[in-house]
Amino acid sequence: MTVRDRIVLVTGGSSGIGRACCERFAAEGAHILAADLRPPVKAFENPLIRWIELDVTRHQQWQSVAAEVNAQHGKLHGLVNCAGLLFEGTVEDTSLAQWRKLMAVNVNGTFFGCQSMLPLLRASGAGAIVNLSSVSGMKGDAELAAYDASKGAVRMLSKDIAIHCARMGYPVRCNSVHPGVVETPMVSEFFKSARHSTEQQWNESQPIGRRIAPEEVAGLVAWLCSSEASFATGGEYTIDGGMTA
Repeated sequence: MTVRDRIVLVTGGSSGIGRACCERFAAEGAHILAADLRPPVKAFENPLIRWIELDVTRHQQWQSVAAEVNAQHGKLHGLVNCAGLLFEGTVEDTSLAQWRKLMAVNVNGTFFGCQSMLPLLRASGAGAIVNLSSVSGMKGDAELAAYDASKGAVRMLSKDIAIHCARMGYPVRCNSVHPGVVETPMVSEFFKSARHSTEQQWNESQPIGRRIAPEEVAGLVAWLCSSEASFATGGEYTIDGGMTA
């Protein structure tokens, strides 16, 4: 992968897909800012990864992080928006508080990140944004009303950013990645309170017959941020074991 010596910021970097992305980029020689509300339970072993505190729902914190990156590096090569929430709820039983909280993280957090970091991505001369959506942003599920809506928004926002950057002549690409059922702490926590969804049901929805490893998603994300994907923008990349085939 041609990401060596590049500077990449990953939200949700302390666990799950975000952590796997941090470790994959660092293994390829990139310098990583792992942004999250909490530090990782297990410290990163690679010295190229640095944890920074960030609440993605707070626009002011995004601006502070952008100022810090600008002061230290003057540019940013990659932005990976992994931070996200997942909970069960139909259109009838999702509370307003739940709706607002999920949208604040999944949609606002992604928007704030893209908007705040765009000047730094432009300054790199070869910037790339990867927004983590989901297969839930491509198909409906009655029990995931808020989550589906949020991931659909991330999917379309990514396309709009890609078109905007291309039309403006900015050297910045933007794509969305759509995983199926991934083996992450977020998914494990989801089933502890789920009333309608079951692990067996979710696992069997993927024809390959198993959950996706976070490292498998990270490989796709790393490619999209590399110069090998220089013509890839505005795309939606599924990695779901055949679920949407």
